[in-house]
Amino acid sequence: MFSNKILMITGGTGSFGNAVLKGFLDSDLKEIRIFSRDEKKQDDMRKKYNHPKLKFYIGDVRDYQSVLNATRGVDYIFHAAALKQVPSCEFYPLEAVKTNVLGTENVLEAAIQCGVNRVVCLSTDKAVYPINAMGISKAMMEKVIVAKSRTVDDTKTVICGTRYGNVMASRGSVIPLFIEQIRAGQPITITDPNMTRFMMTLADAVDLVLYAFEHGNNGDIFVQKAPAATVEVLAQALTQLLNKPEHPINIIGTRHGEKLYEALLSREEMACAEDMGDYFRVPPDLRDLNYAKFVEVGEEVISRTEDYNSHNTERLGVAGMQALLLKLSFMQAIVDGEWVAAEE
Repeated sequence: MFSNKILMITGGTGSFGNAVLKGFLDSDLKEIRIFSRDEKKQDDMRKKYNHPKLKFYIGDVRDYQSVLNATRGVDYIFHAAALKQVPSCEFYPLEAVKTNVLGTENVLEAAIQCGVNRVVCLSTDKAVYPINAMGISKAMMEKVIVAKSRTVDDTKTVICGTRYGNVMASRGSVIPLFIEQIRAGQPITITDPNMTRFMMTLADAVDLVLYAFEHGNNGDIFVQKAPAATVEVLAQALTQLLNKPEHPINIIGTRHGEKLYEALLSREEMACAEDMGDYFRVPPDLRDLNYAKFVEVGEEVISRTEDYNSHNTERLGVAGMQALLLKLSFMQAIVDGEWVAAEE
């Protein structure tokens, strides 16, 4: 599917974009376009990879014309550009709307106008039962995905989405923060020891997008089944891996807009979700506004009454959390005795 094709990654200078490049630069893709607004990160990436297949486009998803200019000739889009930090979105909710909602509309409209074959948009568990501005904006983004997918023919642009939990060690996540606090001899600051979060590696996030890319129909949302852990277990796993089991931990309380646990699928979505083994597929509601039509409901649909959240999924203990942490290359390097090199 990728042979001699052009892939564009919006927000491509972030953690997800870098993870995609590790596996895609040596593929048979013709070109990979990195679209983002940060010229410094683009320049760093250009120097880091120094690859002729990699092309850079400065622009902002909020600006339709800049998106349109970058999209011409593109075959596939991974839409990862977003405002992701929960507290900052709480203080600037309209900025979250401009990027996460209106920006997605711009990307999808440009994709349709330019005849892009497939678009996969990245969402988050915070879009399910959202209580914070970031989650609300992502929930609206998903609504835009489904609504926009209704306007195109399946033989033209296919638009689908993915939804995942915490991506371990991604930019702005707690794992790098905890490691830096340990390095600096400062107490680890955790919000609530009983707070649970889904745990995924960056490789898992890329695999989920590729699965959606291969199996998605218009309007589908894909979720990867994932284990979860409490913040306390995560902190304990890190301190033990770094041989600092007695490192002090301070409980600072939940931040603006944080929940005790997150859900990847709502109860209503579980009622119609298709279990695909390692993934769930949530199909769009394809009814029109004529609600007088009869819809048959099967027994299986009625039987699923619980959502899928980080409290009722597989729960990791300290040992399980450590095994997952060791899948991170930089974490393995530290444990293998490269602590000084990692610091430098």
